[in-house]
Amino acid sequence: MFSKVRGGSRLRAAAVAAVVATASAVAVSGAQAQEPVDYVNLGDSFSAGAGVQPTVPGSHPNCSRSERNFAHVVAASRGYALTDVSCGGAKTEDFYRAQYPGLAPQLDALTESTDLVTMTIGGNNNNTFAMAMARCIGAAVARLGAWNPCQEQYGDSLADEVRTQTYPALLQALRDVHDRAPNAEVAIVGYPWLLPASGSCVPQMPLAAGDVPYLHSLQATLNDAVARAAAETGTVFVDMAQSSTGRDGCQTPEQRWIEPMIGALQPVPVHPNAAGEQGMADAVLAAVG
Repeated sequence: MFSKVRGGSRLRAAAVAAVVATASAVAVSGAQAQEPVDYVNLGDSFSAGAGVQPTVPGSHPNCSRSERNFAHVVAASRGYALTDVSCGGAKTEDFYRAQYPGLAPQLDALTESTDLVTMTIGGNNNNTFAMAMARCIGAAVARLGAWNPCQEQYGDSLADEVRTQTYPALLQALRDVHDRAPNAEVAIVGYPWLLPASGSCVPQMPLAAGDVPYLHSLQATLNDAVARAAAETGTVFVDMAQSSTGRDGCQTPEQRWIEPMIGALQPVPVHPNAAGEQGMADAVLAAVG
């Protein structure tokens, strides 16, 4: 009789130990599940949300990093732990160097524990956006009434710079992002359309009518370079071409995602407004797991 009781006690003790062990495992698993996704946002002014107020407190004033940029919207939507080192004016070179005194190279934000990386980058390489826009506005002023003075002057040279210089720089930058964050899902966002495919954009963008499709085509070349670099490196390409069509800087304030050169409603023209950053966030949320 006594031996049976003692055996039953041992069984009950083993059962209790198993329950305790299971509960501990569940508790540990639950704690791990509650750890937020380690999310890092890199990149340039489109990634930083330059011009969209308010800016992130304590961030470098030259970076114009917005609390409403697409990365902040994504992080808030999913409860991710965001480290945002995006900065207006950044080139791929700034992944490796201090863009301004006191700023670390952007790649320094990445570690083996990083789960998700997003960015826009490449538009400032060779001053593709700013210089092309300035050159074409200058050409329109110098040759009033000409149909496509910028295209006549520069031809395919601007697009060739993207193909031969920006593309390999993007390729290397994305490879290095993956090396620094080997366990992360990496996504690069294409640039939303600044201009329509055709038509005059005066007065919002003081360009000759024939140079509007010329600059649109240049941006398409840049986005193609981004997409090809993403495909080559196993990076998610977040394509903004379809969703941003009809929302360029030539549209009405209610419709546009890009603020125009003339009549901008934010401090940084020819950049996404809050609606544009939200549109980019929606595209990222649909693309990444």
